[in-house]
Amino acid sequence: MAAAHEERKKYIAAGDKMYSFGQHLTDDLHFSDHMKHQVPVQIYYDNAHKDVGFVETYTPMFIKVNNTFYNRTHYTFVSRPGY
Repeated sequence: MAAAHEERKKYIAAGDKMYSFGQHLTDDLHFSDHMKHQVPVQIYYDNAHKDVGFVETYTPMFIKVNNTFYNRTHYTFVSRPGY
């Protein structure tokens, strides 16, 4: 039973979109869904972990997490449901 619960935590349904643990986020809809449903996002720069937190806001150029703006073209954003 606990294993099934843990498996469900690795996914989030947001509207008709399903996000999996480790999925790369690129579109405005991805960030909107994660902000709305408070799903953690992990941030990487050159394959090195930099931060993890919740999307506070987003623009076409930046994603704000933990009061820091990350340039969308320089960083990689990864979905972390259940993190």
